[in-house]
Amino acid sequence: MQVNFHIPDFINHFFLNTIIIDTIKNNPEYFYDGIQIASVFGNFGGIVWNGGRYIGGTTDMGTVNAVIKILNAKNVPLRFTMTNPLIKREHLGDNFCNRVLRAANNGMNEVIVMSPVLEEYIRENYPDYKITSSTCKQIEDIDAVKEELGKDYKYVVLDYNFNNKFDLLEQIPQEDRGKCEILVNACCQPHCPRRGEHYRQIGQEQINEWEYKKDLLHKNPYQTNVFSCDHASRNIYEITELPTHVSPEDIFEKYVPMGFVNFKIEGRTAPDVQLLETYIYYMVRPEYKDIVRLKILSILSKDTPFFSSISPRRG
Repeated sequence: MQVNFHIPDFINHFFLNTIIIDTIKNNPEYFYDGIQIASVFGNFGGIVWNGGRYIGGTTDMGTVNAVIKILNAKNVPLRFTMTNPLIKREHLGDNFCNRVLRAANNGMNEVIVMSPVLEEYIRENYPDYKITSSTCKQIEDIDAVKEELGKDYKYVVLDYNFNNKFDLLEQIPQEDRGKCEILVNACCQPHCPRRGEHYRQIGQEQINEWEYKKDLLHKNPYQTNVFSCDHASRNIYEITELPTHVSPEDIFEKYVPMGFVNFKIEGRTAPDVQLLETYIYYMVRPEYKDIVRLKILSILSKDTPFFSSISPRRG
């Protein structure tokens, strides 16, 4: 059985992710059986529709086209995090957002949505995109989850507060479990009371930068107003202390036998070395962890001019 991992980010972790994709292909013996990278999620700098994590700066279309071409050639879809909860109709005609979706509109790539206004627009104008329902919706009622699974989504990313609550997960019909995506390494506190506020602040920050850049008289980069959260920088070993943490043993011994086969790893804003450790923790067999870590760190330590050229300029 295939075990699908959805990993971050196709810009800031481009080089690391291409390495892990190629290593799984070339050395499958290093990894647990059935492991595959089913998508790389994220967004390009300059996307006002982006949400979940703030991504500032700009990205040129040459970079956009190169990233799409390289990852799709490896049979890996890009999943655009179009999850800004504050999107209004005035934002739908944004030139860059639409150029990016047109560039990747080949039937392979995907979109994650939260705003009903934006979801409707994408379905109407880009019907070839496979659409995922975002965990940013914070659906914590199991009946509401089952209703969401009945809609036209490829996947529904479950709220992390369902993690390890197998009495509730067992209520999801067997035929719908393959549409569920489990966020395995959530850094947030369980039932965080500020989570919705955080998503809205990120969305507003994307809009503020978008408005700022519309005035061509500005010469300096946009200055962000960062939402303060002490938990956002937790690493994988700190996260293991949380009740919402899903271990590799949980994945292969509990979730997969139940029919849940899609797993999301967050970490769009994490350093490469921290995200690599998370990949090793979840995907690599214990006896190969050290060799995989050394191999990949050795590659990452080399000069990577192409990687540098596709990184977006931070705001």
